[in-house]
Amino acid sequence: MGSSKRTRSTGSVRRLPSGKWQARVYSPAGDRTALGVFPTKAEADRTLRAALVDQMRGNYVDPRHGRVTFESYAASWLEHRPNLRPRTRELYDGQLRNHLLPTLGPVELAKLTPPVVRAWHAKLLNEGTISVTTAAKCYRLLKTILGTAVEDELIPKNPCILKGAGVERSAERPVASIIEVERLVELAEPRFKALVLMATYTALRLGELSALTRRNLDLDKATVTVVASASELANGTRILGDPKSYAGRRTVSIPAAIIPALADHLEQFAEPGPDGVVFVGPKGGPLRRGNFNTTWHSLAREAELEGLRFHDLRHTGNTLAAMTGASTKELMVRMGHSSARAALGYQHRRLARTSTRKPADCHPRIDPLTRNCLSCSLRY
Repeated sequence: MGSSKRTRSTGSVRRLPSGKWQARVYSPAGDRTALGVFPTKAEADRTLRAALVDQMRGNYVDPRHGRVTFESYAASWLEHRPNLRPRTRELYDGQLRNHLLPTLGPVELAKLTPPVVRAWHAKLLNEGTISVTTAAKCYRLLKTILGTAVEDELIPKNPCILKGAGVERSAERPVASIIEVERLVELAEPRFKALVLMATYTALRLGELSALTRRNLDLDKATVTVVASASELANGTRILGDPKSYAGRRTVSIPAAIIPALADHLEQFAEPGPDGVVFVGPKGGPLRRGNFNTTWHSLAREAELEGLRFHDLRHTGNTLAAMTGASTKELMVRMGHSSARAALGYQHRRLARTSTRKPADCHPRIDPLTRNCLSCSLRY
């Protein structure tokens, strides 16, 4: 039998027949829990002392609570998020199924240490099957789930401590010129001409544009009000719901120059009545992203703009708005953002093209080597 030595009234360290040392701690309720087996007595003592300090500070988490596997906890976490948008839920489910659970699913929460997370993240990048952007999104999801596990007192702290692992560094998307936008409009099918103009000069997303009804447009006041957004699941189910965020419910000015084209579109192609959908597909049904993307890619190639995405028209519109002097607040409302980060990025790029003077409502700190703003990481 191994010898035993009580080092505290609330814990103990004992030597096992194998020669290794086991640390055990007593909970306030009197339950005894093993903290692990260690090669030296010093390591066992340190672990016990750390547990006792956590108990005194009220931060102690019983190791037995972390014995649930990540797969089981992640399923519960997803189930108890009733307010997730269907498309977001589908995205999370795909990230878990394809990139998180194959490696981390069988691992108990208590055994998800920083080295384990680091190894998983390195494997994800080294496999080369996903982009750095997707890897960053998967890491953020893992960090969020384990953050909830900390709140649930299943683990003492979040092991996701990799600096920069959750930051997306996507290449800057192209900006179409006004001449290029005019070429796209000229070559587009008649029913899609106004759609291209609206995407560019109001910067609405495709999901917001496909959800617009006649009552959302006021051509006399030259405004469009966003109250809904359409999305599609992988199985083709179309869902009409609220915009991406509270700030997404907004009213945006429509340039006077495109009002005639929009009026013609309403007369020729939009569904009748106040609730009639403004932009519909070729056969009169809902404008679906999958089918429209095929049309868009063909249009972009014909306009010699291959690689330009439809969403890049929103980027173009925001850039043009910043170039004409729109304030940070005006850009935020226009984009439907509650954060100033993206708006400041457009203003930074405007300044880089026009002058070295910074706007009154922005205080960028520029890295002299990379020319990136240290506040928002966007290139100045």
